[in-house]
Amino acid sequence: MAFNLKKIPSTPGVYKFFSKHKIIYIGKAKNLKKRVSSYFGNSYRDRKTSQIRLLTDDIETFSTKNEVEALLLEQTLIKENKPKFNILLRDDKTYPYIYFSLDHEYPGIYSKRTKQAVGEKFFGPFVSSEAVKKSIKEIQKIFQVRNCSDSTFSNRTRPCIEHQMKRCSAPCVGKISAVNYGEDIIDAKSYLSSSDLQTIDRLTLDIQKASKELDFEKAADIRDRLKRLKQIREEQSVITNAKDVDIFSIHLEDNYIGICIIVVRRGKIRGTKTYLIKQAYYSSIEEVYQTIIINFYDNHLDVPKKVLSSKALINKKLLSRVMKKKYGIAIKFVHTPSKSIRPIYNLSKMNAKQVIQNHINKEDKYTFAFNELKETLGLEKDIKKIEAFDISHISGDHAVASCVVFSKVGPLKASYRLFNIPKELSSNDVGSIQHVLERRIKYFNDPRVKPDIILIDGGKAQLNFSQSVINKSLYKDIRVLSIFKGSKRIRATETILCDAGIIEFDKNSKAFLLLQEIRDESHRFAIKAQRNKKRGNIRKSSLDKVNGVGAVIKKRLMNKFRSIENIKSSKIEELMTVKGINEKIAKQIIQKIQ
Repeated sequence: MAFNLKKIPSTPGVYKFFSKHKIIYIGKAKNLKKRVSSYFGNSYRDRKTSQIRLLTDDIETFSTKNEVEALLLEQTLIKENKPKFNILLRDDKTYPYIYFSLDHEYPGIYSKRTKQAVGEKFFGPFVSSEAVKKSIKEIQKIFQVRNCSDSTFSNRTRPCIEHQMKRCSAPCVGKISAVNYGEDIIDAKSYLSSSDLQTIDRLTLDIQKASKELDFEKAADIRDRLKRLKQIREEQSVITNAKDVDIFSIHLEDNYIGICIIVVRRGKIRGTKTYLIKQAYYSSIEEVYQTIIINFYDNHLDVPKKVLSSKALINKKLLSRVMKKKYGIAIKFVHTPSKSIRPIYNLSKMNAKQVIQNHINKEDKYTFAFNELKETLGLEKDIKKIEAFDISHISGDHAVASCVVFSKVGPLKASYRLFNIPKELSSNDVGSIQHVLERRIKYFNDPRVKPDIILIDGGKAQLNFSQSVINKSLYKDIRVLSIFKGSKRIRATETILCDAGIIEFDKNSKAFLLLQEIRDESHRFAIKAQRNKKRGNIRKSSLDKVNGVGAVIKKRLMNKFRSIENIKSSKIEELMTVKGINEKIAKQIIQKIQ
């Protein structure tokens, strides 16, 4: 190491980790010495932390007055340097706005992107362009404001299809006066800057005013607008009485972070934004929330006075001080949604999870789990294939063994195998496992068949016998594991064993869940085979030995007498009452089944 940890100050500040003169990670700390030293201690660290520690060849620190300044400086430096291990929201340089061309006699409504827009012509910024399109569509339906270009407007000779669909009042061909159209623009802007309920109240008052003035045509026109507004509200899947609030939901899974942000202004969902961050390093979910929230408002978006997070923030006071210092706004951070916002809150949580699920395919899922298992077991070579074995029988009868095979693409069902267990071994699980492995191992000379790990469903005895089979073979490099349930066979209390003893697993880790899944699949496959074998034996009976008794007559006999025992105790005359059985066949049945 080219750095001395003892020289790092015990002050708040920012630290930078370098690898070959390039910054790979930037962090902030309340106590720089304590935080930086934690990376290089002897305690166990996760893979990404270990990777940072391994790559770091130099450290630089910068002290600040307090933790607030440290957090602000950290985010600024991350934006400037974009270190590979820091969480980065790769957002657009511009944001979508709703724009009114007020310099035109008949203003139009459009979507425009810009870094920062102010003035009466612009409304926004919105979180996404889809939110802008949706709002413009609503305004056209309610107030019939034009959306065409100025050149198209000046060259129209008859109303376009927008007018026919009642989404434009056709000012291009004089269907509405400039004064009345100007009032529509004012109403449209008011709609954007107020809640739906306020707009409904205002339009209701306008109807009453027009009626008093005996302007019934105008009253009818406003009534139609009110009707369209109410219809749009009914069509919306989520309506909220909440005022101004931003909702942040974060879901962590594998090496991915899924983020969903929903912006609500004046009771309307102004838009949603989702992010997927791959291979992200973070020391805590608290750190993720701090980074996401500060990054989101960094482009001077409309900052609300209330932010709702899907998890309680421990350092929300620190975050409040940072936002107050940066934007001059006192923001209240909460994590419990009110009744009015709960549907949208649940929607944001679902989408944060879904953004990961949409990306991770089956192969990604198993690849991550296989790699995590490799690290947990301390293996040098990649794990390409796992075989799992399970024995199933009923009181020692109809015993079978299953062999299921998993790779990084999931279960390889074409490679599944079943083994019949000799009757003398049926009730001997240990002997059955040894018997099956000795049969299976004969095929391992084919490298396409040979597994890297063998998983046995059972305890130490099953593991020892399995390990002895492998030790006597030519394939001593195969790792043998066993899995058995804990007290009362409660799920997630399983213990994983190897020849060296118990292997410690995080019960929520993908590696542990993979072994659970493989064990469950081997058990399912064994149970299914054992039941099929039992049914097959039931279909065979002593009646098959009787000449003249086929499947049809056998079915008739079983339907009438219900069991072989009842047939045995029946008289010849009773048997002859079954269609197809004469005296000769009846006598044979009595003789053969005794």
